[in-house]
Amino acid sequence: MDKTDHSGIEISSEQLLVALRRDAQTLPLKSFPNTPPGHRAVAAYLARKGRVVRVCMESTGVYGLDLALRLHRQAGVEVMVANPRAVRHFAQARMQRSKTDPLDARMLLEFAARMEFQPWQPPSRTALHLCAMARRLAAITELCVAEKNRLHAARSAQALPAVIRQDLERSIAFHQRAAARLTRQALKLIEADPVLRQRFEELDSIPGIAQTSAIPLLAELGMLSPDMDARQWVASAGLDPREYSSGRSVHKKVRISKTGNRHLRRALYMPALVAVQHDPHLRAFYQHLLARGKAKMQALVAVMRKLLHAIFGMFKHNQTFDGNKVYPVPDPSCQPHPTFSTSEAA
Repeated sequence: MDKTDHSGIEISSEQLLVALRRDAQTLPLKSFPNTPPGHRAVAAYLARKGRVVRVCMESTGVYGLDLALRLHRQAGVEVMVANPRAVRHFAQARMQRSKTDPLDARMLLEFAARMEFQPWQPPSRTALHLCAMARRLAAITELCVAEKNRLHAARSAQALPAVIRQDLERSIAFHQRAAARLTRQALKLIEADPVLRQRFEELDSIPGIAQTSAIPLLAELGMLSPDMDARQWVASAGLDPREYSSGRSVHKKVRISKTGNRHLRRALYMPALVAVQHDPHLRAFYQHLLARGKAKMQALVAVMRKLLHAIFGMFKHNQTFDGNKVYPVPDPSCQPHPTFSTSEAA
């Protein structure tokens, strides 16, 4: 007899809606407050001696994090944090036309019962704190850039009162102080952890990556499961290619899937942009792709993927960056192959 139950939990800021199938019987929905006492009540409701319950919830950021951590500690409960896009496509395949919290809870229950169950591995407390700091730092940076753009526009318009420009200047200074404060706290957190400190130094050895880029990269990579390989890292970042073809007539351009962590993609973009200008190995790789007819953005995305592979190898073997392992630069003393054009040889 199967001793596995299934559950789906729809999460909102104030409420947890739990759908549970026990002994092949779907029970009525139950609602719990999204508070620490509510999390304990959900764990007590799901746990049952002699049985295992597999719980599926969507990745909804901070609203579901405390519940996922609480259920992960509960004996007899297994947690899967599903990609919202996968759940949405599953609902479309089942021809679900409406969207309500009760329907979503039951859909998550069916997702847990029918799809391959992938247990969630929670990151360490330090990794969680560093990730929260890095994402807040990125948000503050965006706010600061927006305010600087507004200030530039305000200085160009003489009709606006001076108080507007003064207020924008104060806002920019406030955000810059907040960013500096968060950066200091993040660096202090990294310094206190031997593994993070070593990985931070390894990231800093890559041309194009300094303190500003190393913090978000280290934070997002720390959230990945330690048993993932390099290809899974690429898929988690949404940098894996997505092919779209059908028959003889439909052949769209291959693009990246973007089914992954947008924060990690954003953290890789600027290092790749700087690396193709200052690192001879990655610049040679970038120019090689351009010579093959790739668009500039396609080549840059390939550099981002190459960087991610390099970081995976550095973390795995505890080594600093070695460009020759990434893409060997041709020896300029060697004569170029007769079939190379002048631009390709360059």
